[in-house]
Amino acid sequence: MHFKYQQWDERFAKGKQKSPFETLWDLFQELLTIASGDVSQALRWMTELDDEYNITDQFEEEYGLEDFVDELKERGYIERDDKQNILVITRKTEQRLRKRSLEEIFKNLDKGVAGGHQTSYTGQGLERQPETRQWHQGDDIANIDSVGTMMNMLKHSNIDQMGLQEDDIRVHDTDHYTSMATVLLIDLSHSMVLYGEDRITPAKKVAMALSELILNNYAKDSLDIVAFGNEAWKVDIEDLPYLKVGPYHTNTQQALQLARHTLHRRKYTNKQVFMITDGKPSCIIENGKMYKNSFGLDRKIVNKVLDEAVQCRRDNIDITTFMIARDPYLQNFVRELTEANKGRAYFASLDNLGGYIFEDYIRNRKRRVK
Repeated sequence: MHFKYQQWDERFAKGKQKSPFETLWDLFQELLTIASGDVSQALRWMTELDDEYNITDQFEEEYGLEDFVDELKERGYIERDDKQNILVITRKTEQRLRKRSLEEIFKNLDKGVAGGHQTSYTGQGLERQPETRQWHQGDDIANIDSVGTMMNMLKHSNIDQMGLQEDDIRVHDTDHYTSMATVLLIDLSHSMVLYGEDRITPAKKVAMALSELILNNYAKDSLDIVAFGNEAWKVDIEDLPYLKVGPYHTNTQQALQLARHTLHRRKYTNKQVFMITDGKPSCIIENGKMYKNSFGLDRKIVNKVLDEAVQCRRDNIDITTFMIARDPYLQNFVRELTEANKGRAYFASLDNLGGYIFEDYIRNRKRRVK
């Protein structure tokens, strides 16, 4: 027997000690999300933090920010855009940001079964139930209750002649699974960064996490993402890290309208809208022109939004609003919206936003489908 000796590394004694790259990589991903994918800005912030808190000085090995940038390039997380002559993140990093958001927001919550929305109905599905019923043509033979079937056969058989009849066959019921079409609305109006609160970063994290969840766990579902400010527009999943708040008003009516039209094209039984907003619609489009009012809640604007919520209800589209502002005046509007749609509303803190959305998404997966 041979032994190999080497110098003791204190990191092994401490268990899961992060390497210098992993430590900086965690920080870099967070700053990237806040900087809307701007690599240069994220690196400037890292330099400022390093100067103030001496982050790299704490590493046992000599490893600085230049080494970190070089390793980011080697691992394929960033690359140089020759046209703009700047560093940009790669598709690999975009996916990693979505995965990180999923891990961060949903790490304490259970994941559902891949690919299906469980209902309280029984039928063809994935999870076998203890109850049995008579076999019907088209039932999966994998769900046959062999013991129950054998007992039925023995009732009219004897040792000399065993005869299996169709009526003898029993099968286990299974939970019926259905699919879900979801449109996630993200408010990018200027108020999402006013009053000293960064509301857009948690909203982006939720969008990235939800998209990663559906892509990897619920492949039969669909997710469309709509951003809204002065107007509403569709956003690709790959573009989520780059979303920025602009000098926009809040066109909630057009956002709901675009969501409704998008869901009309989805051939799903269950359709829903998740809307993350600070709750204040401030503009609508009339005859190609913008009507806006940033002061208070303009009833003309509010009524247009409520009309759209009613139309969604008629089209069997549930609206779940996640209100991230504390103003009771704005919360009253959300209650009006919820009543008009017969939907749901959560008055969530920024810390709990992701958990609320995930729990509601999973709960919808188990509701009775009528």
